[in-house]
Amino acid sequence: MFNTSRRQLIRYGGGFLGTGLAATVLGSQLSQTNAQTAVNSEPWLTAQNQGLNPDQALTMLMEGNQRFWERRKKSPNRDQARLTEVAESQAPFAAILGCADSRVPAEIVFDQGLGDLFVCRVAGNLATSEEIGSLEFGTLVLGAKVIVVLGHSRCGAVKATIEGGRFPGQIGRLIDGLQVGVDRAERQPGSNKLERAIKSNVIYQVEKLGKSPVMGDLVDKKQLKIVGAYYDLDTGKVSLI
Repeated sequence: MFNTSRRQLIRYGGGFLGTGLAATVLGSQLSQTNAQTAVNSEPWLTAQNQGLNPDQALTMLMEGNQRFWERRKKSPNRDQARLTEVAESQAPFAAILGCADSRVPAEIVFDQGLGDLFVCRVAGNLATSEEIGSLEFGTLVLGAKVIVVLGHSRCGAVKATIEGGRFPGQIGRLIDGLQVGVDRAERQPGSNKLERAIKSNVIYQVEKLGKSPVMGDLVDKKQLKIVGAYYDLDTGKVSLI
C-alpha cells in the first residue's frame, strides 16, 4: 500500500502527524537502524540538530524561555528566509507535548521559530496513542533531541478531573486519561491541590512516553531526553519538574 521511500518519509514528515499513520508507516517500513541511516543521510538534518546532544537541546529551550519571561525575546527564525529554508524539510531540535490551552503557545513561550519545535498539543498534555506515535516520528525520524511534557498553572482539564461529574461528547475520555495523575496527587503533600495534580499528571505522562519502545531505546542510547515542566501563566516562566 505504501511505497514511500525513507527519504520521502522524512521530507513529508509533518503530513503524517495527528494520526496513527506515522506509527504504522514506521512499524512497517523502517527498522530503527534504517531510520537512523535515513536521518544521517540528510545534510540539513546534520546541520541543524544532529550536532546537539539532549542536554544542549534542553538548555536551548530553557534559555529561550528565560528570554521570554525576562521580556527580551529574540523571536528567531520567523522571517521569509526561514520560511523558505524549512518549506521542503524539517529538523526540529526539540519536541513539546503541551496542553491545548490557548495561553501556552510553545514557539512563543520558548522563543523559537519556524522548524525549531515539533509540537503536539492536547487538553491536559495527555500522551495518547496518537501523540506517542507522533513523538516517535518526531524523535526517531526527524531527530528531536529532547521532549518536554509541558503542564501549566490553572489547567482546566485537570481541574475538571478533580471536580468530577458527567461530561458531554468525548470530554470524558480526556478526563479518564488524567485520572491517574490526579489520584497520585491525593497522596502527596502540599496545600495547592490543583498544582500538585497538574505536576503529578506531567510526571505520569513522562512515564508513559518513556515506555515507548522507540523513544525508550533512544533514551537508553542517550540520544533523547524526556522531561516534565510546569508553565506559570502569570510570569511566563517554565520550571522543570
